[in-house]
Amino acid sequence: MTDKYESPLSSRYASDYMLRLFSHETRIITWRKLWVALAKAENALGLPVTAEQIKELEDNIENIDFQVAADREKEVRHDVMAHVYTYGKVAPSAAGIIHLGATSCYVTDNADVIIYRDALRYLRGELLGVIANLADFAGKYKALPTLGYTHYQPAQLVTVGKRATLWMQDFVSDLDELDFAIGSMKLLGCRGTTGTEASFMELFEGDTAKIDKMNRLICDEFGFEKCFSVSGQTYPRKLDSRILNCLSSIAQSCYRMANDIRLLQHDRQVEEPFEKNQIGSSAMAYKRNPMRSERICSLARYLMADAANAPMTASVQWLERTLDDSANRRISMPEGFLCADAILRLAQNVTNGLVVNEKIVDRTVREYLPFIATENILMEGVKRGGNRQELHEVIRTCSMEATARMKNGQPCGLLEALAERPEFNLTKEEMNEILNPSLYIGRCPDQVDKFLEEIRPLIANINKADSEINV
Repeated sequence: MTDKYESPLSSRYASDYMLRLFSHETRIITWRKLWVALAKAENALGLPVTAEQIKELEDNIENIDFQVAADREKEVRHDVMAHVYTYGKVAPSAAGIIHLGATSCYVTDNADVIIYRDALRYLRGELLGVIANLADFAGKYKALPTLGYTHYQPAQLVTVGKRATLWMQDFVSDLDELDFAIGSMKLLGCRGTTGTEASFMELFEGDTAKIDKMNRLICDEFGFEKCFSVSGQTYPRKLDSRILNCLSSIAQSCYRMANDIRLLQHDRQVEEPFEKNQIGSSAMAYKRNPMRSERICSLARYLMADAANAPMTASVQWLERTLDDSANRRISMPEGFLCADAILRLAQNVTNGLVVNEKIVDRTVREYLPFIATENILMEGVKRGGNRQELHEVIRTCSMEATARMKNGQPCGLLEALAERPEFNLTKEEMNEILNPSLYIGRCPDQVDKFLEEIRPLIANINKADSEINV
């Protein structure tokens, strides 16, 4: 327990990996790695930076005295310079060359891009885990007929597995966006106070090839192909907008799936996992609330709203830079990632343990199947000499009467009513033969097989044990 506010994303929802990745310690270690990368590049390109200085910097990357840094920041009111000072204290021979030619955004912005890249890669694995779970589920239930709904009203039959592919298709679309976001990420590089590289024109005496080489060396150090072609003092905040839009897209897909599960759990057709000793309600001991799916929806709403921060920030970056982005980004970007992590962890847990109550699914199908089968009954009646228009009117009137009976709590009785009508020339037994649910699911099993074949390469190497997450 603590006597200070702590974000629930930290205390309840996000993974240890994501919490470490966005920790202050990881951020400062990344700053120091960037200072080392700059020193290495400057050494390689002939500036007065020695191998001994670089070695001392490397040996002390994780030797951080945060109290010294905090005290220094109170004095100078500048977080980057406070950490330049702190780093110099443990690497005294290199104190004079740390941050040579750079401006603060060299470490702050490049570190953010590096951390965001690593976070997106981690989320990609979590997203693939959800897709892999659903692939197993869809394959298992690809041919199990279930009542389809349009407008949340009974419609034609689908299958339980086919419905899961609708969720999966959304997630695969999210994966495409995620891969694009990762693949298009670039570093800021070391561009100076307004992006002109003027300080390095001075250091390298106008040798622009060396400046370009320096930035390529820094990119190589962190696994990036290139820097942004041009910049102001910061990297373009459009990148943040792209990232949060991607995370929002994941939230939208998770919300859609979780909301469907909540609706289905109301009818007891499909349920999220429920542990042996789980309590559904403090007052109503019988309750089996879909609390994980509800939590997904709750967090997803927050993330979709959070995504609005980045475009607002990107749209007001005055000229070469303004600092009104800083406080907002410190909150909105990490919280967006932590929230997406929490949502996907929940989605993995839910999809890894979905329960299908097949008898209830079948009972629901049977309740509405007489209505669904009426077109086939109509066609069979015409084959036996009936008039299509007359038979259609009989079905219409009998269906309305059956609906009225159901609304009054009585049995449907539609099949019996139609069997009594001589116009169809069909016995009740013959009509029963038409009431095979598998006759009304169209191409659902084939559609599932085809879709799973398409996505199989994506999930071929997924470790299913990674999806067994307790939340």
